Amino acid sequence: MTPLLPLAAEQKSAEVTDWAARIGWLVGIVLFIALVYWLMREGWKWRGTLQGDLPELPTAPEDTGPVRLNMSGRYHGSTTAGQWLDRIVAHGLGTRSRAELTLTDAGLDVVRPGASDFFVPASQLREARLDKGIAGKVLTEGGLLVVTWQHGDRLLDSGFRSDRADEHAAWVETLNTMIDTTETEGAR
Repeated sequence: MTPLLPLAAEQKSAEVTDWAARIGWLVGIVLFIALVYWLMREGWKWRGTLQGDLPELPTAPEDTGPVRLNMSGRYHGSTTAGQWLDRIVAHGLGTRSRAELTLTDAGLDVVRPGASDFFVPASQLREARLDKGIAGKVLTEGGLLVVTWQHGDRLLDSGFRSDRADEHAAWVETLNTMIDTTETEGAR
């Protein structure tokens, strides 16, 4: 029976979990994540400050005329024209939201529940096209309606996606026809 005693003496109990170290790591990770989110928020606010020269967004006039097209979908943001990653955040233009678009003879009315509505007068519309991406949103080719418009001294691209993507082609055709007509009348 003596040979069993040395075996029993060599056995050790399992190590006890060091809860203080685990809690310390957990608190450190949470603080790191909070710091990253705070830095992202400060960067967003700084971008808005840098774009402070952008004038206030126009609102729709009382009488806009008959409705040419209507669309419900999503607003994915605005960027500097031709630079699809240079997001505009001033005046709420960087906030993604649901959107109701109404095109009339007066211009393009963008109603966004929970975000700032804006109106693009017909004289400020420059181009409409189908594209695949805008500032953080990439879709299939032609999956995004991009409207280029003049705001102050800047050209902006605003991206929209209809709930029914087959509407995009009609929007591009109607907007570009309207823009060509406006430019022709302005040249006279």
